[in-house]
Amino acid sequence: ISQVDGRTKQRPAVVLRAMPPFLDLLICGVSTQLHQEAKGFDEVIGPGDIDYGESGLVAKSLIRLGFLAVLPRNRIIGVIGSISAERHQRLLNNLSQYLAP
Repeated sequence: ISQVDGRTKQRPAVVLRAMPPFLDLLICGVSTQLHQEAKGFDEVIGPGDIDYGESGLVAKSLIRLGFLAVLPRNRIIGVIGSISAERHQRLLNNLSQYLAP
């Protein structure tokens, strides 16, 4: 994912949706920089969460809905885990509510 300074960095990300027409992936970045949290928008995931073990993350992390990118599938290096369907739906709801007029 490209950063503010223009550099790209391999980092974990959450796939939010496959986008038409080519099924490129809308993703949001995951970071351990918890101080960057936008309360009520982003999601923190950590060892106390039921889906943390399945996430493949190794530290408490921030799922940053404000750090979005659309990437072709061939730019995705691999899968480290998954989040719960409930968390995924909350992320989609937070994003869609923010984007609604």
